[in-house]
Amino acid sequence: MEYSSSSIVKEYTKIQKVIATIFYILIVIASIVSLGGVIWTFADIFIGVTGKFELFLNLSLGYQIAIIAGLLAGLFFLLIFFFGLFKKSTRSLIKFIYRKRELEEKYKNRTDVKIAAGGLLISLIAIIIGIIFAIIQDVVTVSSGGSSTLVDLFGSTGPWILFIGIGLFLVVGIALFMIYFWKNGYYILLRLIGAIEKQST
Repeated sequence: MEYSSSSIVKEYTKIQKVIATIFYILIVIASIVSLGGVIWTFADIFIGVTGKFELFLNLSLGYQIAIIAGLLAGLFFLLIFFFGLFKKSTRSLIKFIYRKRELEEKYKNRTDVKIAAGGLLISLIAIIIGIIFAIIQDVVTVSSGGSSTLVDLFGSTGPWILFIGIGLFLVVGIALFMIYFWKNGYYILLRLIGAIEKQST
């Protein structure tokens, strides 16, 4: 089983492995940042938005060491967990991004099919990007208008850290979706064209 999994990875180039590794590292960073944001948000709720550092300094040295050691232990546990998933996760990402598909011979050199399929895919991706920018602009507009809900939500550090972590997840997810959609959507459209041609003959 180990031999078969390693042989699968060897089918891909070094650049493809590096790209999959970068995506995995971004997912790890987003996970750690999001978890840190959740912890900080709970601290804001139960301790207070301000005064946490002063409260920490007022503790005895033993409690300070225990808190720092606990945070470091949690961080290293997460790193060990992600290191353990590294090979399996990067292999899954490589297979997801660079899934190999074979085209029928009659479609490999047809420029008209490539232009039509590529144009449709670019248009769909542009629609997705446009919707994302529209949502971001709406959020910025509401925030600049002085919405009390947003001011209360992002009035402390914890929600901002959590927002950054979730934002990283969204960026990675959108990037993976676009890569998957670009590669696999092209073949889906070609299969659709082939099915239409077969029905018309």
